[in-house]
Amino acid sequence: MEKYVVLGRVSGLFGVKGWVKIFSHTRQREDIVNYKRWYLKMAGEWQEVEILQGQKHGKTVIAQIKDYEDRDCSAKLIDCEIAVKREELGDLEPDEYYWFDLEGLEVKCIDGTSLGKIERLFETGSNDVMVVKDEEGGKERLVPFIQGQVIKNIDLEAGEMQVDWDPEF
Repeated sequence: MEKYVVLGRVSGLFGVKGWVKIFSHTRQREDIVNYKRWYLKMAGEWQEVEILQGQKHGKTVIAQIKDYEDRDCSAKLIDCEIAVKREELGDLEPDEYYWFDLEGLEVKCIDGTSLGKIERLFETGSNDVMVVKDEEGGKERLVPFIQGQVIKNIDLEAGEMQVDWDPEF
């Protein structure tokens, strides 16, 4: 089964020639248009589309999609998620991870105490932060993603991350 990675969504229309506005999750917003093939989730199914043009436009990103070259046709794409195939993403250096690979990992303290699972990550000015949710008690913890200090081990195959963190915090 192919794995799709959601990189954004179509958020609106731009102009009369079918261009669409893109809400991008990529680190540099405009990097989403570097992928010439997207997969749009339409009616619950991933549909492959070809990007004709795309660029940063002020604070947003705009793109023109093949076969959606007028405003009325492109209106059908609003709110569609945009994904690429996992293998289209670049290779990472050792000890680098895509956030989507970390989401869902069980987070355990050095002593084996489970803190819950990583629900999502977000950036702050100094370091990334993991939102770890305990499914039993519903408690949410914010744990800094600092490798070596807080993060001691990541085992993607086992679905676990070991941290040096106070379970009471």
